[in-house]
Amino acid sequence: MADFVVEAVVSEALKFVIAEAKKYKDYKPLSRDLVSTMDDLLPLARQIDSIQNKLDLDPGELKELRDTIERARVLVLKFPRVQWYQKPKYTRKIEGINKELLKFCSINLQLLQYRNDLTLSEKVDGISKRMEGLILPAQPVFRDLCSVPKLDKLLVGLDWPLLELKKRLLDNAVVNLVVSAAPGCGKTTLATQLCHDPDVKEKFKHIFFNVVSSAPNFRVIVQNLLQHNGCAPQIFDNDSQATVALRKLLEKLRQDGPILLVLDDVWLGAEPFLQKFLITIPDYKILVTSRSDFPGFGYNYHLKPLEEEDARALLIQWASRPYNASPAEYEDLLHKILKRCNGFPIVIEVVGVSLKGRSLNTWKGQVESWSLGGTILDNPHPTVLECLEPSFSALEPNLKECFLDMGSFLEDQKIRASVIIDIWAELYGKSSSCLCMKYLEDLASQNLLKLVPLGNEHEEGFYNEFLVTQHDILRELAIHQSELKENLERKRLNLEIREDEFPDWCLYPSHPTINASLLSITTDDSFSSNWVQMNCPNVEALILNISSPKYALPSFIAGMTKLKVLTITNHGFYPTRLSNFSCLSSLPNLKRIRLEKVSVTLLDILQLQLVSLKKLSLFMCSFGEVFYDIEEIDVCKALPRLQEIDIDYCYDLDELPYWVCEVVSLETLSITNCNKLSALPEAIGNLSKLQVLRLSSCINLSELPETIERISNLKFLDISHCLGLRKLPLEIGKLQKLKKISMRKCWRCELPDSVRKLENLEVKCDEETAPLWERLKPKMRNLRVEEEETEHNLNLLQMF
Repeated sequence: MADFVVEAVVSEALKFVIAEAKKYKDYKPLSRDLVSTMDDLLPLARQIDSIQNKLDLDPGELKELRDTIERARVLVLKFPRVQWYQKPKYTRKIEGINKELLKFCSINLQLLQYRNDLTLSEKVDGISKRMEGLILPAQPVFRDLCSVPKLDKLLVGLDWPLLELKKRLLDNAVVNLVVSAAPGCGKTTLATQLCHDPDVKEKFKHIFFNVVSSAPNFRVIVQNLLQHNGCAPQIFDNDSQATVALRKLLEKLRQDGPILLVLDDVWLGAEPFLQKFLITIPDYKILVTSRSDFPGFGYNYHLKPLEEEDARALLIQWASRPYNASPAEYEDLLHKILKRCNGFPIVIEVVGVSLKGRSLNTWKGQVESWSLGGTILDNPHPTVLECLEPSFSALEPNLKECFLDMGSFLEDQKIRASVIIDIWAELYGKSSSCLCMKYLEDLASQNLLKLVPLGNEHEEGFYNEFLVTQHDILRELAIHQSELKENLERKRLNLEIREDEFPDWCLYPSHPTINASLLSITTDDSFSSNWVQMNCPNVEALILNISSPKYALPSFIAGMTKLKVLTITNHGFYPTRLSNFSCLSSLPNLKRIRLEKVSVTLLDILQLQLVSLKKLSLFMCSFGEVFYDIEEIDVCKALPRLQEIDIDYCYDLDELPYWVCEVVSLETLSITNCNKLSALPEAIGNLSKLQVLRLSSCINLSELPETIERISNLKFLDISHCLGLRKLPLEIGKLQKLKKISMRKCWRCELPDSVRKLENLEVKCDEETAPLWERLKPKMRNLRVEEEETEHNLNLLQMF
């Protein structure tokens, strides 16, 4: 049966392993999660099998999944012979296989399903899936787009509200509910806790959680719901089409059981938006959280700030008592602090974290600093922003600047830490990315933002594996502090454009002059790129938040002669087609460009001939290009200072442009999560200054060029999760400066004899890969092998 999985279709292989695993009751605790994952995977696998049979597609595309199932089959068949002392080892192996299947379900399988759905439609119906001027890449159908967030807060004072709200939610006579409260009272925390309640989960078989915020987009939420439930993406020309699709989805899901839809953080004036979700279907309920009441929508529950006893308990949890404080002093300080916090959980958290582990004098100083506010403490009901203002005032000057910059990003946006670090590195002249990362950690330690790790490898200088989020109240505090001056005089300026309507200050006077050094421009999906002219002579960092399928860069960028950092982030559903890219070519100081979910050719970037460019980052971009002959462009002159290229989750990258191998100044090349990349060009050996080569999770990469032996300055090689990689270059031992290799999930990779020449080498791998290196320890000087279990945190998948 060794070739069982290779010969059988995926669905049949899965059925066999599921049946075998269920036989062994003694192993139920070990195999339950594995069987559950395979049960969830089975209907998707049947669908893929069916489509592949109809289209005669390449069976090798599911080889990774077949290999994983085969390992599961071999493991399950060993169950009867496993001794009691071997169970821990087999437990780890089952957990590892389960994680691989979960990752495949979340990314690769759904990517393949979507791609095949497009192919089937084109063959059967003859319908093209391309809109005019818009390339639709083979993007994955993420299943975590509308998942309920994890409970990550201290839950104090919500027991009674939870019971009351649960009673209403489980009451068949109540259809829709609205939880309203002042900002910072814990509405989202309450809704999240409610969704995790066992009674609620038992009643509602489908629970979906969507953050709405200040600019609700009905079509995007419906698209997310479709993808979350495994449907191929759809493009809606209007809201009516989205309503029809939503109704069909709800009718289909209702067959399995009741549905709960949570719409979190709905703003004032959103009644028309909410009405679009009111579809008359039995066993379908909507829960809304908002700062405002919506009396015509459903039952309104008013969440109040914490009572004094609960507020006190929460503060004590966040900030332990100073060691040298007498009981009387401690109680007096608690009373004054709680009076200031006014029962707002978000304020108690921020203040509590700032005081945790601090001396009695620090506690007293914090309380005394509030008394200097005068009019604020005279107000018997201070607002949340007023309560938080002292926490901002207490920051060191450099952290104040960093905190204020956070207001330039969108509400509820999940931001890669590397995006913020790139901006701070240039705005504040901090050449060390580690120092900028410390600023993020300092702000997180004071609860002014959250830093969420995506994996378990935190390599110094590489911070793509961290997400940064911020409570909307803290973002408002940053914006409030930045708005103390007039628009044109601010150091940081946020410009929001709805449809094609610009604020009056942009129109009068004509061609206004903006003095900001950090400019953030946000446009919606109706924006036509009909720009007004502005003068921006001092802008050093430009953040463009876009949503429309086509987007022309504003011509006034050409006048930003001080511009150092450009970040373009598309929040729409499909990659945006960029135009007027040439306006960047005249910028003498532009050092960092980051493009997220846009359609652009790598040739466009080369043709800009940016003489100061140091770093190019491309995330979820679509290229769709043929690599043209570029002999007439001298790459060394066009990009003489380019040191780093970072390409991540670019699903249609199947070939690295040849010109990349001519950027002789390149020191770091990262190509990660690019599933179609199968090989690197031989010319990569020309990158003599390259120190870091990162190729993790490129699952179809089958080999590395032998020319890598010429990259004499290479210090770090990352090939983790390159599941198709079968061998390392024969003469890799010539890389005498190579000090670290990361190769988790590479147990099939053959190590050549030359690796014995590598001295003081550190290898990070998993349990299955470690034996490849352990046997070489007697023959290699100072070889260190570190086993790590890889954690796949799917927070990233919820970004899109």
